[in-house]
Amino acid sequence: MAKVNWSAGIDHVSGALAKPGKSSQHSCEKMLLATHRVAETTNKNCNRLFLRNKPRRSTPTKDSERVARARFGIVARNVNERMHDLSKITADQEAFLAQKNLAGGKKTFKSYIWKLELQAYDESHA
Repeated sequence: MAKVNWSAGIDHVSGALAKPGKSSQHSCEKMLLATHRVAETTNKNCNRLFLRNKPRRSTPTKDSERVARARFGIVARNVNERMHDLSKITADQEAFLAQKNLAGGKKTFKSYIWKLELQAYDESHA
């Protein structure tokens, strides 16, 4: 994400100013990246702009990648459904609070639900 400091003019710009999209017809083919050097130097030119070509995959997707993508999609959908299921939310919150401060416990509620859904998916597809 680009960072801009405003003053009477623009002091410096840092970050991605334009990113290539995956499939949008309005995306650009190159990434415009700006950097601002904050180290002290005698050179007054501390802003730089770079153009980077959109990366192209050189190898076909492997079966293991397709399986991992499908697993992620299914688990993400199940997590979303579970977090909005009123019949499970109270029990899940109580179980989350019980394990939160234990060794190896998940620190956020969403990561806890992800853990449960990943375990359920792996058990059903083992």
